[in-house]
Amino acid sequence: MSDAEPPELLLFGSPAAPGEDAWGEGAPVTETLDLVLHHATTCLDGLGALVHRHDPAAGRLRLVAASGLARAGVGKWADLPDEQDVAPAHAVRRGAFVCVAGDSLGIGAAGTAAMPLPGADGPVGVLSVLTAGPGEPDEAQRSLLHALAAWAGARLSSGAATSRGPGPVAGAKRSVRMGELTAALAEAVTSHDVVQAVAEFVLPPFGADGLVFQMLEGGRLNVVGAAGYPQEFLRLVDGIPLAAHASFHDVVETRTPRFIESTAEASGRYPTLRHLHEASPKEAWALLPMMASGRAVGLCVVSFSEPRSFSDEERTLLTALSGLVGQSVERARLYDLEHARAQELQRGLLPRTLPRLPAASAAARYLPAGRGEEVGGDWYDVIPLSADRVAMVIGDVMGHGITEAAIMGRLRTAVRTLADLEMPPDELFSRLNDLVSELGEDFYATCLYAIFDPVARTCTYSLAGHPPPVVVHPDGTVHSPDWTPDPPLGAASPPFATHQLHLPEESLVVLCTDGLIESATRDVDQGLAQLRQILSQGTAHTACFEAADEDDDVRCLEELCDRVVSALLPDQGQTNDDAGLLVVHTRCAAARDVASCSLPDDPRAAGQAREYIGKQLDTWGLGDLALTTELLVSELVGNVVRHAKGPIRLRLLRSRSLICEVYDGSLTTPRIRHASYTDEGGRGLQLIAALSRRWGARYLQDGKCIWTEQDLPLAHASGEPGRTSVLA
Repeated sequence: MSDAEPPELLLFGSPAAPGEDAWGEGAPVTETLDLVLHHATTCLDGLGALVHRHDPAAGRLRLVAASGLARAGVGKWADLPDEQDVAPAHAVRRGAFVCVAGDSLGIGAAGTAAMPLPGADGPVGVLSVLTAGPGEPDEAQRSLLHALAAWAGARLSSGAATSRGPGPVAGAKRSVRMGELTAALAEAVTSHDVVQAVAEFVLPPFGADGLVFQMLEGGRLNVVGAAGYPQEFLRLVDGIPLAAHASFHDVVETRTPRFIESTAEASGRYPTLRHLHEASPKEAWALLPMMASGRAVGLCVVSFSEPRSFSDEERTLLTALSGLVGQSVERARLYDLEHARAQELQRGLLPRTLPRLPAASAAARYLPAGRGEEVGGDWYDVIPLSADRVAMVIGDVMGHGITEAAIMGRLRTAVRTLADLEMPPDELFSRLNDLVSELGEDFYATCLYAIFDPVARTCTYSLAGHPPPVVVHPDGTVHSPDWTPDPPLGAASPPFATHQLHLPEESLVVLCTDGLIESATRDVDQGLAQLRQILSQGTAHTACFEAADEDDDVRCLEELCDRVVSALLPDQGQTNDDAGLLVVHTRCAAARDVASCSLPDDPRAAGQAREYIGKQLDTWGLGDLALTTELLVSELVGNVVRHAKGPIRLRLLRSRSLICEVYDGSLTTPRIRHASYTDEGGRGLQLIAALSRRWGARYLQDGKCIWTEQDLPLAHASGEPGRTSVLA
């Protein structure tokens, strides 16, 4: 129902001449019936509506008027006994709203909603709407129907004439807009959505140009939405105490609307609020209580830039509007609060900042789904590992809501824990798959976990139902490997496949979730192709590979993230899925910063290791660390000779710290133990822990590696920021 002419009004009773009915004669009653029938039909988006007059002496309901229905079709309801099993009779007997399913008149209706017309001594009649859709009218629709019935009952009982104002045609057009408003409010999710709906469908038909929603919270009226007002005035009325402002107090406490037709009337009625009236850019106001669940929850102000009077029809419609809007604002407010808490939870679970590591800098974006969606389960992370290696992870818990966000937090924590254990991607996924499977059959997650090794110049990764990484080379070449992922976590059966990429000295590794590249207009493959094109063009503009320092490097990555997001999601508010993007600038270790040698599998190994370390640290200008490093490596090599097996290999890595690694062919786990005073050994690992900044072990296919990290002397700790080699 949009701009179509209103349905013809049918009048019944005796006499049946136009303008005459059982409640009286003339155009005023006819206009009242016409307006209430049109408004009721549009409110419920019904097929048509009827009004019956109740004759309590005869115990019958007499059909007075109908709209949108054929005269022959409603004939069977022309005269109804009070005890008949139909919706109008039920409503009169109960004195309350009823909704009866079924096509009682045989016109294709899904049901009938009936509301009694109240009178001084009981219902004077009943307003009935033949509904088209399944289900009963919601609370907002019932509220509007109740307001219409109350207005019609009062006017028809008293025979009051319709006051000055627009005629039936203008009223019918307004009713169409009210019907459109009802549909828009049914779809509204946030307070902003409600404000937009009311501004679009209510303000223009009434000639209004201002709107303010204020919710009652803790004795104060807080602005939750507005249109047509400057921010300065909204700040003035935001959070005002209800008790201190008579006009607002009258409306909210008595639940009675107030219509103020001029500034002079406002100042005369409420002189203590003269400062607000003078500060307001408006000249007339409709102050409407917003009702929800039988209580006043706030205030709706519809305002006008010029003084004006309000007709009875306008007052009735605006009063009905307050009930309709009150339900929607209350629902939207609850959503806003829940959504804000969910977003706060998700922001707390995602990394606040990404680390700046010797071998990698990174930038990321998380974009929640657009209008009407809850927060989701997308996440990303960059995790430092031993030997300057970097773990990169991005994932997506399927679904939206606080539950999915909480699961995302559990998975991110699990990934960090498993990454600290130096697990390879396939083994990490096996553990993670078990965790997701234990959550239940309805939970799944896609994930990409990659490990960048700056010395080996490789990126090793596994996919679980996730888009592959995209690699950008310094010359602008963009490469994306063939996409052969395992099923999502929770649906997969280990083992997981492991893939490996060989990277140039510098590159960009780009990870994303499907919400960034997949949409209603493109599939994942098309989105990946578009992403590759954007990255090829974007790197030329951001100059990521020519960054002067670490800060400049991160700034370039942030700019690239913005380019990618704006190109792939130009209208972010319309997306229906969360989108995650992680861009990592990887830097390989220079050959001059890595030194290694093989050692014999016998007691001579420790001496040869000390000799090798002394020479190499002198070459690097780190002679000050020689004594400590020789002691650390002697303990590590000695443990291999005593408790493990060869082959033994020593590797030194000069980065922001000095990294020493001893490899052997055993999978035994080194453990710090408490040695008693009389023990001759057992203190080696305690010594290692005391002399190094941190230490640990990682396991390989054919053995393990024990590593230590030491801080560099201050004179060597400053060099070229953002590069693996911090020395000249």
